[in-house]
Amino acid sequence: MKEKVLVTGADGFIGSHLTEFLLEEGYQVKALAQYNSFNNWGWLEDVPENANIEVITGDIRDSHFCKEITRGVDVIYHLAALIAIPFSYVAPDSYVDTNVKGTLNICQAAKENGNIRVIHTSTSEVYGTAQYVPIDEKHPKQAQSPYSASKIGADAMAMSFYNAFELPVTIARPFNTYGPRQSARAIIPTIITQIANGIKEIKLGDLSPTRDFNFVKDTCKGFVALAESEATIGKEINICSNFEISMKDTLNLIKEIMKSDVEFITDEQRLRPQNSEVFRLWGENKLIRELTGFKPDYNIEKGLAETCKWFSDPENLKKYKAGIYNV
Repeated sequence: MKEKVLVTGADGFIGSHLTEFLLEEGYQVKALAQYNSFNNWGWLEDVPENANIEVITGDIRDSHFCKEITRGVDVIYHLAALIAIPFSYVAPDSYVDTNVKGTLNICQAAKENGNIRVIHTSTSEVYGTAQYVPIDEKHPKQAQSPYSASKIGADAMAMSFYNAFELPVTIARPFNTYGPRQSARAIIPTIITQIANGIKEIKLGDLSPTRDFNFVKDTCKGFVALAESEATIGKEINICSNFEISMKDTLNLIKEIMKSDVEFITDEQRLRPQNSEVFRLWGENKLIRELTGFKPDYNIEKGLAETCKWFSDPENLKKYKAGIYNV
């Protein structure tokens, strides 16, 4: 039996896939879902039953709770966070509470429970619009939304525990992850679900920005590669494909895969505030390749085909409200 690990945010999109990946690799997994009175475990409900998973519910904003759940684990994959950029304009204080203070609580708990290995989840949004490409880990940080500001703060908090207390921390910085189970607030599920529901005109924001899209299974593979290498401790490391594609070209690929004649219409309400849009993200993955041997298994066409297939399944499609704009 491999190590026992804790995954915070296991009920979310990437967290549920990471939990599933770890179980397949033979790890014992303690999976944290945010507490709710419905006893619903989010996307963990879709993870096949496995004797090696223990699902717990709670909130990373509670320091005492964090200390309890981190006892007896060998590695913490810290994914729990508020991630929707548009909602961070509406409720920025909640992002500081969850993303910065939550990370503090996890790191403090890891320190007090024996300096547990921590893989802290960052985001490519901390870089803002590219000042040069491809974006390596030395690229300046730019807080272009309250969300990205909170993640810059969370990353700094995690790294401070490495510098001050020698906590074995790695900052995992995935670029734009997509795939089955992703929230409809993201552009790829938004398009696929609306096309699958027969909608012929789709309202969108700016389609000129570029992204470095990563299929979720590759992102999970990157997380585990970082955790299994001691050479990654104390470093901030991109998980990315080193491939850039515009939103417009991505959506046209989806149209082609789904054999759709849908039209895309610009909706002013969906545009980010001035100076907040990140116009270019293209990540350099040289460091993770050198330290771990990681390389993506999915190109954009293969990943989108698998994603479209999953969302088009009626059992999965009915879980989404395609006609409602999800902030």
